[in-house]
Amino acid sequence: MGETDSFFSNKSAKIFVAGHRGLVGSAIVRKLQSLDFTNIVVRTHADLDLTRQSDVESFFAAEKPQYVVLAAAKVGGIHANNTYPADFISINLQIQTNVIDSSYRHGVKKILFLGSSCIYPKFAPQPIPEDALLSGPLEPTNEWYAVAKIAGIKMCQAYRIQHGFNAISAMPTNLYGPNDNFHPENSHVLPALMRRFHKAKVEGAKEVVVWGTGSPLREFLHVDDLADAVVFLMGNYSGLDHVNVGSGKEVTIKELAELVMEVVGFQGELVWDTSKPDGTPRKLMDSSKLASLGWNAKISLRDGLVDTYKWYLENVKQ
Repeated sequence: MGETDSFFSNKSAKIFVAGHRGLVGSAIVRKLQSLDFTNIVVRTHADLDLTRQSDVESFFAAEKPQYVVLAAAKVGGIHANNTYPADFISINLQIQTNVIDSSYRHGVKKILFLGSSCIYPKFAPQPIPEDALLSGPLEPTNEWYAVAKIAGIKMCQAYRIQHGFNAISAMPTNLYGPNDNFHPENSHVLPALMRRFHKAKVEGAKEVVVWGTGSPLREFLHVDDLADAVVFLMGNYSGLDHVNVGSGKEVTIKELAELVMEVVGFQGELVWDTSKPDGTPRKLMDSSKLASLGWNAKISLRDGLVDTYKWYLENVKQ
């Protein structure tokens, strides 16, 4: 494995982690630090606006990183995507295009581009294999973001085909963990449940009402597992096709809610408002390709929730 040697053997190689303050980027920085990588380069948005091509060019010309992990993106839920579609498509296209192109032009050895499971068609087969990409129409609610991410995958492929550039892409499933977004209006299901059960516990509420029947199946991956997979792929994979990164474990929303309730220590009642919609019945990634390369998720959902709740208590303003 010549390539494995090159990434893991040089712990002083300069690695640029774009988006280091987010859920994903912060976990990747923690992982690299834990492996004793000593030359991690980061920039805040104030210091480097990745949507500005000339600024990105100047940064790469000056810093000359050897490796790049592109975890910077504009993300948001259904409401944000519906309200700001122009932002979601343009900002993400700009970030990707600038970082991937500058990486190539300034001699980066390898770049890993991070996408999301929303790139897949609305009615993709379950579990979703990598080759479901572009096999059908997208979920309309987040197609602006999804189209940008698909373009990023294709850009990595095109630069590999035309220039021999070592650009790879990884598509994670639903993520959670430290630095997640716990905002009351626009957070995802897992942090939203955690926040609501915590609030109910603190206020001594009798019950927490959750929408739907609790029957939809979802997959969750702790962000530290994703970071572990990213580092694994940097060392062990150089292929044209993108790679799914999931836990391979499904849980119903009901099981998730009950587990979060238990971890938070809410003693009241969990009530299901079955007059409200359930969403997609099942969403699971097929991560067998990554498993065949030798990587599997390690953090159980319960352990991951305990870790996340501890972070929430220490870091989120109550």
